[in-house]
Amino acid sequence: MNILDKIVASTEERVRRDKLVGLSCMSDTLASVPFRFETALREPGFHFICEVKKASPSKGIIAPDFPYLDIAREYEEAGATAISVLTEPDFFLGSDLYLSEIRGVVDIPLLRKDFTIDPFQIEQAACIGADAILLICAILSASHLTEYIKLADSLGLSSLVEAHDEDELRLALQAGARVVGVNNRNLKTFSIDTGNSARLRKLVPDDVVFVSESGIESSEDIAFLRQNGINAALIGETLMRSKDKKAALAGLH
Repeated sequence: MNILDKIVASTEERVRRDKLVGLSCMSDTLASVPFRFETALREPGFHFICEVKKASPSKGIIAPDFPYLDIAREYEEAGATAISVLTEPDFFLGSDLYLSEIRGVVDIPLLRKDFTIDPFQIEQAACIGADAILLICAILSASHLTEYIKLADSLGLSSLVEAHDEDELRLALQAGARVVGVNNRNLKTFSIDTGNSARLRKLVPDDVVFVSESGIESSEDIAFLRQNGINAALIGETLMRSKDKKAALAGLH
């Protein structure tokens, strides 16, 4: 069983437990302005989605000291367009609590970074204050992708639909994705190829927002993405390992 299969199996068990508890949704956590995430990414210029992440399966503990509220504030002050918050608890040491508390201290859109495999998680994302969800083509069927995008739309949530190769990208577009994320990391082997986004960019219509994910470390990487018509970068480890996140983000421009 590869790491992605293990994460999915763990997520299935977590969703089963969460369903037993049910949703306790506060009205003020629901998106008051629909589709804030994709609207922000459609503004002129290159955009940065900065990630709040304590650990990963490939790197282990990334941030032993994890003042997630301070990190989120730093990102907003540094000019991030949006913040991605890891909520997967077993492999990334994330928590829904991180996102719900960050929602209370920043105004920019929040992406719930998790492994969405059930409609319950989409409703859950709305309840904890997310503006967007992650849908991963590698773990979802075509029918589920379409269904989940429609459910997210009904709740005013944007969907970042993640693909790694041409087949997955076609699947995302056929499902109606308005924001695609091309992962430069192979989720089965965790190897990284930062040229992956550039190769796949030509397959995506101009009216679809294109986000490059993983392995982005330098201003040269950002310049390369800009040159290839990419709209945004999702950056996690590079910023999380930096003691001065404002300076690190400024250095990527």
